[in-house]
Amino acid sequence: MGMETGMRSDAVKRGIERAPHRSLFFAMGYTREELNQPLIGVCNSQNEIIPGHFHLDLIARAVKDGVRMAGGTPVEFPAIGVDDGIAMGHIGMHYSLPSRELIADSIETMAMAHQFDALVLITNCDKITPAMLMAAPRLNIPTMIVSGGPMLAGRSEGRPVDLMTIFEAVGQSMIGARSEEQVLALEEVACPTCGSCAGLFTANTMNCLTEALGMGLPGNGTAPAISGARLRLAKRAGIQVMELLRRNLRPRDIMTREAFENAIAVDMAIGGSTNTMLHLPAIAHEAGIALDLTTFDGISERTPYLSSLSPAGGHHLADLDEAGGIPGVLRRLMEAGLLHLGCQTVTGQTVGENLAAVRVTNPEVIRPLDRPYRPQGGLAVLWGSLAPDGAVVKAAAVSPEMLRRVGRARVYDSEESAYQAMVRNQIVKGDVVVIRYEGPKGGPGMREMLVPTSTVSGMGLDRDVALITDGRFSGASRGAAIGHVSPEAMEGGPIALVREGDLIEIDIPAKKLNLLVSDAQIAERLAAWTPPPPKIQHGYLARYAALASSAARGGVLRVPPPGIWR
Repeated sequence: MGMETGMRSDAVKRGIERAPHRSLFFAMGYTREELNQPLIGVCNSQNEIIPGHFHLDLIARAVKDGVRMAGGTPVEFPAIGVDDGIAMGHIGMHYSLPSRELIADSIETMAMAHQFDALVLITNCDKITPAMLMAAPRLNIPTMIVSGGPMLAGRSEGRPVDLMTIFEAVGQSMIGARSEEQVLALEEVACPTCGSCAGLFTANTMNCLTEALGMGLPGNGTAPAISGARLRLAKRAGIQVMELLRRNLRPRDIMTREAFENAIAVDMAIGGSTNTMLHLPAIAHEAGIALDLTTFDGISERTPYLSSLSPAGGHHLADLDEAGGIPGVLRRLMEAGLLHLGCQTVTGQTVGENLAAVRVTNPEVIRPLDRPYRPQGGLAVLWGSLAPDGAVVKAAAVSPEMLRRVGRARVYDSEESAYQAMVRNQIVKGDVVVIRYEGPKGGPGMREMLVPTSTVSGMGLDRDVALITDGRFSGASRGAAIGHVSPEAMEGGPIALVREGDLIEIDIPAKKLNLLVSDAQIAERLAAWTPPPPKIQHGYLARYAALASSAARGGVLRVPPPGIWR
């Protein structure tokens, strides 16, 4: 782009009064020629604790090559990241969702402090992708999202396996269905490469929805981490961010209400993680768009479930990529008249223009409209006396026997106490396990609970036992795992009033979740209820809990009223 004037970065590099600033750039080896070009912030969340981020140094190098080829000067800076799998089942999981806010805030801080002209945000897993998508419209400078891509599925005994397989194997070992030696052998092959875990869990769902939103290039969600295609995509992203800058095409031009509706339609068509119903409203909030669970409900009603990936089915992300990827899913939805085709994307073209030449190559992985896995979307919102503001379930991963159920409540005030009951074989067929005080405020941090759900599945009880929580379930969870119950227990929601032995009605086709207790009894219990003391009373989590909003509103942080910290 040559010598540039009128850029944001002029504030840190142009004019005689910025000589001290330029001297600091020269200290790092930047040349005048580089400073005469746009400065492109490249946020790299590479680290050595998340498999999906382990290789992002290679992705960042490719992105920076692309920026340079297109006449920009890339400036790399870091972001933190929590590995949900490693943080699972102990105090670490309290920090996972709150890290989303830290990451978004840190990107805002770096971009504003150094006045980058545009951004490329390199992500892959867990809360990092939604955090970066939150930062993009908040800053609203030309931005490209690039993911590191999914890992390949492993193989064991001639079958594909993934992270969910090894979590469930632990439950199988508890009932003697697997030996310890078999579990130890499986753990070495379940996750065979770097990349985001191979099934359609939260990381891969969010990377796919980044494409559907228009904020990532085609292939962003599905090209394998270890492929040349992934590196080529990263280079193209670096080139394309310069085109976004030239056109002044910004995140809020792309992330419109219609674009979010397109993303939700894809979410329903592929049966994405229930966590999308937490993250998409939070991202939309940053774009000034109110997105509630009724929007998801309406789109689910009219969107067929077309692609059944692990944990609901036997396919993995590499299979989806080979079959046509997210463009193939979008093509099917376009044929059904379920997309807003005029939405702008980071390709510089509209959704409709992007799909003109797209074809599906495997109709078993991306089914045709006349042969869906189910006529409605893979996710469902449940309502009723137990969840007045809604609850969420991955309906596509629920066995037919569990779609309608009335069961006896088994009530636990933490994930740990529920898990101990499972280990001691205290959970039996027909039980409805209620895990409460695990919401955004009560957790704090709304922990993800793959350990209880995978234990129930591994013990062969996923067709007989339901789990209900005001916390979250992993995108790898399957069975009647109903999360995000709102209002949460810590705010006096009905889930705080459930007692051992109460009957709970689950009717997923009718979208009902009811506590079968009279209104008079509920009122009496509420009058006697007082919130327990916060589980954590110092540090970041205490501050987070004080400001966290309901899961129904994306768990975003409320702005404190003036004077609250005095």
